[in-house]
Amino acid sequence: MNRVTIRILRSLFPKWIWFNDHSEGVTVTFDDGPHPDATPIVLEILKKHQVQAVFFCVGKSVEKYPALFQQIVREGHLVGNHTYHHENGWLTDAQTYLASVDRCASVFESRLFRPPYGKLPGFTTQKILSRGYKIVLWSWFSYDFHPKMTLKKLNKRIQNISGGDILVFHDNAKTAGKIGDYLELTLSNLVLRKIPTQPLNTT
Repeated sequence: MNRVTIRILRSLFPKWIWFNDHSEGVTVTFDDGPHPDATPIVLEILKKHQVQAVFFCVGKSVEKYPALFQQIVREGHLVGNHTYHHENGWLTDAQTYLASVDRCASVFESRLFRPPYGKLPGFTTQKILSRGYKIVLWSWFSYDFHPKMTLKKLNKRIQNISGGDILVFHDNAKTAGKIGDYLELTLSNLVLRKIPTQPLNTT
């Protein structure tokens, strides 16, 4: 996502976090987990590169794989609410959507929220903000789940990463078996380009 697009989005949604301002570092985030065929390799690679990430977790997956969730927290990563059922905010009525947010909050506590698919109507946004959440989006999307994504294609996308970006990957069933290679390629490239990683800045 280019900087012009980010500026437009921030003008439309000023209370959403899209980018780390005034920063040379990037923040690595993951959506949809935890998942036993993806999260362990992600944690291993993050530890290798000494990267603190943010995991936006689905409540029902946390309940299904509590040990994986505890490992995420134990290894120093932040966690965020990604709803309980992974609803699309544009296709779900506000009452149902907010109930899913609240149910996820009953599974684990966090003040960070990312809407699945990045889709959230204005009324629901205000309700979530009133609950005290910081809504976190992104400025660079990996498309790691896409069936046509390859290491070669991802490498081209990686060249567009620059300081301040918030990166999105997924630790779910669709990325199982390939997320390790994708993440290793990305983090190694950042090292070569001397782009540091940093924790999420929510101020």
